[in-house]
Amino acid sequence: MSITRRDFINGTSIAILAGLTPIDILNAKEKNISNYPPSLTGLRGSHIGSFESAHALSRGHITFPIDQLPVEETYDLVVVGAGISGLSSAYFYLNKNKNAKILILDNHDDFGGHAKRNEFSNNKNFILGYGGTESLESPKHSSSKVVLNLFNELGIKIDKLGNKFERNFYPNLKLSRGVFFDTENFSVDKIVSGDPTSFADDDIDPNRLNGRPIKEFINDFPLNENDKNALIKLYTEKIDYLPKIPLVEDKIKYLQKISYRDFLLKHVLLSEQATKFFQAKSHDFDAIGIDAISTLEARELELPGLDGMNLPEDNPEVPSEPYIYHFPDGNASIARLLVNRLIPKVFNGHKDMNTIVLHKLNYSKLDLSQNSVRIRLSSTVVNVTNAKNKLVDIGYLEKPIFNSEGQFIKLGKLHKIQAKHVVMANYNMMIPDIVTELPKEQKDALSMNVKAPVIYTNVMISNWKSFIKLGVHDIYSPSMPYSRIKLDYPVNMGGYSHPRDPENPILLHMVSIPCAPNQGLDARSQFRIGRHKLLTTSFQTLENEIRNQLQRILGNTGYFNHKSDILSITVNRWAHGYSYYYNSLFDDQEQSQQIIKLARQPFGNVVIANSDSDWNPLTQPAIDQAFRAINELDF
Repeated sequence: MSITRRDFINGTSIAILAGLTPIDILNAKEKNISNYPPSLTGLRGSHIGSFESAHALSRGHITFPIDQLPVEETYDLVVVGAGISGLSSAYFYLNKNKNAKILILDNHDDFGGHAKRNEFSNNKNFILGYGGTESLESPKHSSSKVVLNLFNELGIKIDKLGNKFERNFYPNLKLSRGVFFDTENFSVDKIVSGDPTSFADDDIDPNRLNGRPIKEFINDFPLNENDKNALIKLYTEKIDYLPKIPLVEDKIKYLQKISYRDFLLKHVLLSEQATKFFQAKSHDFDAIGIDAISTLEARELELPGLDGMNLPEDNPEVPSEPYIYHFPDGNASIARLLVNRLIPKVFNGHKDMNTIVLHKLNYSKLDLSQNSVRIRLSSTVVNVTNAKNKLVDIGYLEKPIFNSEGQFIKLGKLHKIQAKHVVMANYNMMIPDIVTELPKEQKDALSMNVKAPVIYTNVMISNWKSFIKLGVHDIYSPSMPYSRIKLDYPVNMGGYSHPRDPENPILLHMVSIPCAPNQGLDARSQFRIGRHKLLTTSFQTLENEIRNQLQRILGNTGYFNHKSDILSITVNRWAHGYSYYYNSLFDDQEQSQQIIKLARQPFGNVVIANSDSDWNPLTQPAIDQAFRAINELDF
């Protein structure tokens, strides 16, 4: 993949380092300019310098033999991956061996993995955002005892966290959700406010949506009368769309194997045009469109058309929880709390869930020789081998070398270290290329976890009067690059206050899912195509898409001009985003469970963690899998 000079500059920092040449950027410390990872803007997530070494291994089929290299360091535990699962692995290991010497290696320039902290500053305005995993989903009822105990030990009080979310802030401003229809697909650019429908695990109280009656809302859509009437009927009438399948059990089996798109077209008899409205409804939760999720999954997302079939409730014993368990920087605060426990000096003392929010971390203290736990960033592990002396040999590369124009020159220096134990808490699909001695069956199982590409973009704008004028706080776009654009979650915590005045800057959180819809492709194929599309798209193109979409949605209000009102952009691109998850359209459930168990089997003194090893892209499984992996080690 080629890297343009613009990508190189933006990937370093377009806001803080604006106007500097690449050489100036590389010497930023001498110029007393911040290079604090959370405050870097431009291209983040899978940033320039984080993936080239791994691609050389997996795509270029370059091997990195380390047999003849000297052992530079020895540890009790080496963890591959500094995401929440990797950090949790180190934490659980220390609980079993208080005197352990641990090294955590990560290919990115920041820890946390997808729990990415984004910071924005403009004059006196400081705003926190999240560039990956955003919140805890149903933490009280869907978390294991292991997870709840860890939260308690880290000082995370679930009820108190939920109370920090000002759930009625936007409803009190009379704002609703809206839909933006684009000219290319719906003949006109038009935003329709007053969406009365709820999300699954909604952050807004269903009684405070400020929605209009569904008939009035849909009648504002730029569709013909037949399509509008068909949508109104779908939402308002309880109809059994499968009358020829009388048994509920048979209905469920059928709904597991038909996509929601096909269900709407074949059984509800919606037109192609009306069906377009739903295409991206599943993007935020499933990282793919309705052509590749089952109708039963659509029901879990509270999409319409399934209330007239007498289907059983989903997990009636597990109460639904509102989606309000959110730190101002998303789950990055959980990663920071873990790092604080592992290396207390980086935060200069004990911090709880409140005081961690605004505390600046000293990155220079992450990898000190006197630390019992060390975190080494910008280091890509390329070789893990069980050695004859019951130790594990680990080879890793320093960050790649680029010239002043941002052109790749060469891979970084190869190092060899040893450890008694290794936890692979990285992307599981990369493990076969790193632990090459694994049995073929296990390699094949690991390779089945094809992760979904995701873009989480944060845009700082000078004011949000345009949203007030439109009467919305959250905008769904069925067919534009970003399917969801929402005003920053309203969380006040630890001295941090979310933006309250529409005259002042705020953060927009934007979600884009690159995929290949409506081509008859399964989820894995769409994820691979989407990843290629994402990694071969320049920052300039991504920026132009952001500016174009925001201008078209907000420009006519008279309060927004992208040239003057966009203050900063951070594109968190995750070429390997959500873990693969069981999809009943394409997977057999029993076979999937067998694949999961086979993939995460220990191999000598090497064990496997990460949410990938549970096929579940949530924070709680990432912690559970870390606990399981550590308990598989022979101490």
